[in-house]
Amino acid sequence: MSVRNRIEIVHGVNLDQLGRREETMYGGLSFDALEYRITAWASELGLTTRFFQTNHEGELVEHLHTLEGLADGLLINPGAWTHYSWAIRDALEIAALPAVEVHLSDVQQREEWRRHSVVADHCLSTVSGKGPDGYRDALILIKEHLDG
Repeated sequence: MSVRNRIEIVHGVNLDQLGRREETMYGGLSFDALEYRITAWASELGLTTRFFQTNHEGELVEHLHTLEGLADGLLINPGAWTHYSWAIRDALEIAALPAVEVHLSDVQQREEWRRHSVVADHCLSTVSGKGPDGYRDALILIKEHLDG
């Protein structure tokens, strides 16, 4: 049996602005520091990571289309696209990878429009409101699924 440990980390709109956004909502880490932490956590779990971030919806869709054969699992934080991008939802379905949806803030405690995810039905789980540590939890979930 081949090792399944390649995890694609996909960040959507405005995630590259961490460190400039409201700290109480998104934490104080810069985007680069967040990716560094994710890499360290993944390494501890025997996972390898690749990262992708874009502020352009079509680029995210195109990227999901390219993942066949390159990744065994996916962590996705679509940002605000979570709530309305049917194109990203469909691309996630096409990618057909086990995925975990991640949000730094607790979207269920925010504005009403943020409480609905159009991508959730193509994800194993959603981790929300745990700040950067949510990515560690999501990595554990995806590893358990891949090892399952």
